[in-house]
Amino acid sequence: MRRILKNLWRHQEGITGLETAIILIAFVVVASVFAYTVLSAGIFSSERGKEAVHAGLKQARGSLEMVGGVIASATSTHVERVRFTVSNVLGGEPVDFTPPPNNVVVIDYVDARQHVSNLPWTITRVGRNDGDNLLEAGEKFQLEVDLTGLDPKLDPNRRFSLHVKSPTGATLVIERTTPPVLDPYMDLH
Repeated sequence: MRRILKNLWRHQEGITGLETAIILIAFVVVASVFAYTVLSAGIFSSERGKEAVHAGLKQARGSLEMVGGVIASATSTHVERVRFTVSNVLGGEPVDFTPPPNNVVVIDYVDARQHVSNLPWTITRVGRNDGDNLLEAGEKFQLEVDLTGLDPKLDPNRRFSLHVKSPTGATLVIERTTPPVLDPYMDLH
């Protein structure tokens, strides 16, 4: 029995160095392909994330913020005009305030009874500015919105909102309620 087992072991040969090298190279190639795929996917997704961040910053920089209060001028029965001051958010991108009818900034009026798009408005430059219609970093524009075209009119105890839509940024929404008694000039809190 011993001789039979000895003969079985005698004819067994080991794996040569060349075969071992081929197997190791195959493992390395497969691992390299997998690593390249993972890295490519990671670089692609980080590039997409970077693009999303830049698009978000561009939109935020084109946005407006209200500076100060909302002043209404009224008769004894209804509000005729609303004034408020705006500036750029984050000192961002210039916003074109070319007045109507060639305007790109649109102001809408909304209350429980109506929605009116593209109300007429005018600008007054406040403080430091360069005299053009572009609201740039560090500048402020006072907007006066004409509400005389509303039907029904904006009367006492009425909740309303103005939506200031710039071409690139987010919409600035100003919500206010008129007081029970209208004065010629009022600060709407």
